Amino acid sequence: MMRFDVITLFPEIIERYFGLSIFKRAQKKKIIEIKAWQLRDFAGGRHRQVDDKPFGGGPGMVLKIEPIYKAVQTILKKSEAGCQPRRYRSGLRPQRASEKSKRRIILFSTRGRLFTQKDAQRLSKYKHLILICGRYEGIDERVARYIADEEISIGDFVLSGGEIPALIVIDAVSRKIPGILGKKESLEELKGSYPVYTRPAVFTRWRVPRVLLSGNQREIKQWRVKESRAES
Repeated sequence: MMRFDVITLFPEIIERYFGLSIFKRAQKKKIIEIKAWQLRDFAGGRHRQVDDKPFGGGPGMVLKIEPIYKAVQTILKKSEAGCQPRRYRSGLRPQRASEKSKRRIILFSTRGRLFTQKDAQRLSKYKHLILICGRYEGIDERVARYIADEEISIGDFVLSGGEIPALIVIDAVSRKIPGILGKKESLEELKGSYPVYTRPAVFTRWRVPRVLLSGNQREIKQWRVKESRAES
């Protein structure tokens, strides 16, 4: 089973999306596990403040390192079945080499590398992904330097937070996990998408391509490969 842990100020966004369709079934079958963590639960003080003004001045607020550090440390401890939590004076709890090879901590950032299908394939090889969603004007840089393994961006634009990137990454990675999709054949295997049609074969003057009605699977497959390449 692959596990996704999402650290966010809006866990309901994650829970609602993945509580539907194939992701709901996949979780019931224990193929994947998706859990959203409320960042404020790890913030101290009466108001559970997770942000503060940036040093040196500037607009907006910045997410603090302390609650993110505590959230990640809690997730690491809980992900180890049979291990008792321990306290360490500094840094995240040390991990064995075998643990680190199965886990990846990702921070969503406009400065991160652009997420691609190859990344989805690469990340699907891990057993555990921890996804950190930013908000406001950014996150304390020490999260990127000392906690996250890598930074990811989903495009050359700015969003209000990291929740949408988290949905995209989990969705794309999950599709690469055996048992998630109903059919083995996928768009990835055809190197892209191709036009699809359904009944009726003729609607007003618009017709379905004749090859799709022929029943010749070899020709149909060739047509789909040709069309997928033409779109790329």
